[in-house]
Parts: sequence; C-alpha cells; structure tokens
Amino acid sequence: MRPTLVLASTSPFRQQLLGRLGLPFATAAPDIDESSLPGETPQQLVLRLAEGKAQAVAEAFPDCLIIGSDQVACLDGQVLGKPGNHERAREQLRQAAGREVEFVTGLCLLNSASGRCQRACEPFRVQFRPLSQGQIEAYLLREQPYNCAGSFKSEGLGIALFSRLIGDDPNSLIGLPLIRLVAMLETEGVAVL
Repeated sequence: MRPTLVLASTSPFRQQLLGRLGLPFATAAPDIDESSLPGETPQQLVLRLAEGKAQAVAEAFPDCLIIGSDQVACLDGQVLGKPGNHERAREQLRQAAGREVEFVTGLCLLNSASGRCQRACEPFRVQFRPLSQGQIEAYLLREQPYNCAGSFKSEGLGIALFSRLIGDDPNSLIGLPLIRLVAMLETEGVAVL
C-alpha cells in the first residue's frame, strides 16, 4: 500500500505542481517562524524552513510522506522575499530589471513513520529583460504578485518579464522542484510512473 502524501503548504501554486504527478495527496498548513537566522545563507535558510514545515505537520500525519518546500529570491546575494504590497513589488522589479536573479528552493521529503528525511536545494536563475516603469506598473496591476518571492508569477504573465531561464527544473521557479521530488519519492518506494 502506498503511503499517504502530505504537502506541508497552503500554496495553491505548489498544490498545482504536485497535482501534475497524478498522486493523491493531502495538504496541511505548517505553523513555523520563517525568519532567517543571523549569518544564515539563502541555501541554509530554505533547507531549514523546508524541513521545519515538514516536521511541523508530522505529528498530525504519522505514517505519511510529508513534503516541505521553501523558496527565496536573491539579487546580489541579498534575499528579496515576498514584497507584500505594490510599492515593494515595484521596487523589487525595478532592481531586477535587466539583471539576473537567483531563486533558491529548499525541498524536504520526511517519512514520518521512519523519521528518514531527504533534503535538497535547487537553484534556478532568471534573466530579467530591461523593464520600463510603465511595463512594471502594467504587470503589477494585472498580476498583483505581492505574495510571491521576487514579485512575479512565472506561471502567468510573469514569463513576459524574462529574457532567459537557467536551471535544471523550471518547476523550481514556481516553488516545488518536481524532478528532485520524483527521485526522493522513488527512494521511499513510491513510483510516479
């Protein structure tokens, strides 16, 4: 019998991505502090938060495979985070225009029965096109990506902001590296195909 999959996230984007695998899964809202620790690199942060999200729901889901994921956007080594409002989103896109932004996604698959925890960090880079203030405003008014790291939704109109995508798994850009997740699931005896 296949173990139950649980996505430790309420993100509709991650739910849509996981749904592509055609496996039944439940979702749970992890309640964790997502603040970075002093001196923590973006890679350390997303790995810690991905595992923390999975651990946060493990007690409620014994004998399950729990998926945790977290993502940050980095420009010049600085974490951009989720803008939260129009003004901060405008500033993030203004800074990113014509430049390369790296997205770092942490992934964790926790077997709550055995305690085995697989973790991975997936980088993905995006080259932004040069953008005028008018283009930025038009994009923000249409998409309102205020809860998205880097102020865009690549699964929507955000793709028009880029000149190039660089990475192994474009799903990482949306927040759930499916290629790596499939390999982790296979390690736990879950064959996607």
